[in-house]
Parts: sequence; structure tokens; C-alpha cells
Amino acid sequence: MIAHLSGKLLSKQPNQVIIDVQGVGYQVNIPLSTFYEVGETGNSIQLLIHTHVREDTLALFGFKTAKEKQLFEQLTSVSGIGPKLGITILSGMSVDELMPAIRQNNILRLTSIPGVGKKTAERMVVELRDKVSKVEAAAAGTLSPVGTASQLQEDVISALVNLGYPKALAERAIQKVASASGTNQPFEALLKNSLQELSK
Repeated sequence: MIAHLSGKLLSKQPNQVIIDVQGVGYQVNIPLSTFYEVGETGNSIQLLIHTHVREDTLALFGFKTAKEKQLFEQLTSVSGIGPKLGITILSGMSVDELMPAIRQNNILRLTSIPGVGKKTAERMVVELRDKVSKVEAAAAGTLSPVGTASQLQEDVISALVNLGYPKALAERAIQKVASASGTNQPFEALLKNSLQELSK
């Protein structure tokens, strides 16, 4: 799966860009928020990518921030919301407006987004209210409540488990590192510090 693209911006439209990566042009669907951030054609560009695969389709969806990508993936987990509507939702409202609207059960605000009816808005609230709280906590660089972890911490735990460490040990090491050094560490630093903790 493609998770990240870095290259030259060949063309851009409000809902789509083409990125030249070493001579290969990738067509990537984007929300408006990302369109405003990508700069002019000819500039270098880096996007986080969600690869959507179906029997008859392979589509790439790109985002400037991890928070946008996380929210997109959560939106598309809601029944009735596909990737195209997910992009439309993120284009109709910024992440920082959308998350509070979901958390506060603001159906009126959510139905103001094109393509979102009352039933879809209600499903978003029911299925995502707890999840967006975790995204907000991770974005704020705060430790999640005991028993849960931010997306970054989950990624490091997953990496440690893949390296052969039991999940419970990996979680304990992450909590110790986060308590000692805070959570505002890049993935590599968090992984390295956790490995050092596990080797003690």
C-alpha cells in the first residue's frame, strides 16, 4: 500500500493533484484544505496517502496532516460514507470545526456540509464521537486515558509487537517513555526510547 508520496507537483485542482515521483505521475484525490496548502505547480510536495482498493478501483487520497488522514479514515468507516463523500466532508468543514461538531452532537452543523443528510450526520455522531476525542487528545500531545494510546503510540506498539515483543510489555514501555519524555516525539525517537526501555 502507498502511504506517502514525495515529488513535484505537476498539476492541481480543488479536489485533485498529480505528483511526479521520479518520472511516474500519481493522481491523488485531496480535500480543499490540502489544496490550499500544496503551493504552486512545479514545487516539491509531500502528502500522506490513504490507498483505497476495490475489485475495480485503486484510488489514492492525499492529506497534508496526519490529523486529516486519521479523520478521513474514521469517516469512511461509517456505513454510508465512501471515500468521495469523506473528501467532500473534509472539504466542507475544517478538521478543527468538524471534530467538535461530531463530539457535541451538532447535527445542524454537520448537515450543512453538501452531501450529508440527517441520517448520515447521526451515524457520524454515534460511531465517531469517542474516536474523535482520541484524535484530539493525540493532536494536543496529551497522554490518552489509561488503557488507550494515541495513534502515534499505537503505531510504535504495533512496530514493537512486529519485532517480537509482547503487547503488554510494549504498552508499559511506551507509557514509561511518554511519562518521562512527553508524547511530542517523532515516531523514530519514541520507538528508539521504547526499545531502550525494553532492554533494561
